[in-house]
Amino acid sequence: MAEPDYIDEENPELIRPQKLINPVKSSRNHQDLHRELLMNQKRGLAPQNKPELQKVMEKRKRDQVIKQQKEEEAQKKKSDLEIELMKRQQKLEQLELEKQKVQEEQENAPEFVKVKGNLRRTAQESAEAPDS
Repeated sequence: MAEPDYIDEENPELIRPQKLINPVKSSRNHQDLHRELLMNQKRGLAPQNKPELQKVMEKRKRDQVIKQQKEEEAQKKKSDLEIELMKRQQKLEQLELEKQKVQEEQENAPEFVKVKGNLRRTAQESAEAPDS
């Protein structure tokens, strides 16, 4: 590859190429903005250009935390009546579960156990009938 003629410094008549000036960088507004960004970066105040998805996810997380805090406050403010009602409701649910377990055990029991239980009941009923 041939070298250009202007590399030789022997010929003073040739015009040397110069780097073109970027009009955007040379503008006063651009220089001011660049200076401001550099100062903010040194201070740690760099603008945060987060993607939209990240902003939405952070907003949802904040909303969820706020909602959870409100629920906790509502639970703390329950009256004595509400607390008693909750306790009774839990007791009733436990009783229902126990009844269901007993019924399932009776259904799963062998046939001879069911017949034996029926015989005992009839024997107790017949024993009680003459007494009265």
